[in-house]
Amino acid sequence: MKLIVDSGSTKADWIAIDDNGKVMFTTQTLGLNPEILNGDEIVDRLNDRFDILQNKSTATHLFFYGAGCGTDRMKKMLSEIFRDYFSNAIVVVEEDTYAAVFATTPKGESAIVGILGTGSNCSYFDGKVLEQKVQSLGYIAMDDCSGNVFGKELIRKYYFNKMPKELAEVFEKEYDLSPDHIKNKLYKEPNPNAYLATFAKFLIQHKEHEFCRKIIFKAMKSFIKNYIRQFENCKEVPVHFVGSIAFYLKEELAEIFEKYELQLGNVLRRPIDGLIAYHVANS
Repeated sequence: MKLIVDSGSTKADWIAIDDNGKVMFTTQTLGLNPEILNGDEIVDRLNDRFDILQNKSTATHLFFYGAGCGTDRMKKMLSEIFRDYFSNAIVVVEEDTYAAVFATTPKGESAIVGILGTGSNCSYFDGKVLEQKVQSLGYIAMDDCSGNVFGKELIRKYYFNKMPKELAEVFEKEYDLSPDHIKNKLYKEPNPNAYLATFAKFLIQHKEHEFCRKIIFKAMKSFIKNYIRQFENCKEVPVHFVGSIAFYLKEELAEIFEKYELQLGNVLRRPIDGLIAYHVANS
């Protein structure tokens, strides 16, 4: 049994397949970002799902693609945890960008591949090798155009009284915006980046409002300038995306890509289904 995992900071999608690619079970855990969680917290999240717990000794392979796995130190940390937990499995840990590449890019083709979800990232794939020109520093310093950045921006606009009154009234009804609640979520509870990203739903729901459009397009311009344009051939290859932000703002991406003369390629909400096809083909 092979386990294929696509993990962001908010959630992780798990699929178990047999040698023929038949799905044995699917499940979901909370996100397993090693930059945010310690070993005990990761194991607790694994144990919380019965399908994973009861099959941990029968798994032969674990292919894990995760947010926060962009450095050797984090890969080593997670690999050791998984090898102890899945004692009979061959463990492969890669950053989540590889999941995005394998799910969206036809074999042997070149593309720029971006992730726009709770966090964000961008890489160039020449058909064989993945290249990143910008090393992500996480949600505090980077993550342009991500869910957590949108959440930060909405909270700031609200508290600085720069959100239109009609939107602010709706915003107040949908979220607990008290200072104590927000500060507790940001500074005392785990996964503050995932908490911030929950506000992105409001932005998407009201994306036709000029206030929200400005926030969306400002963030997209930043992502294009800081990430995509780092690659000299960015106008010559398609730009594929995975992630809920990209998926629900696909029309806006298409609009701004036309302005910057970029080619918008495949846009997937989740890469997990594409990963099944990839691992069956490359088993």
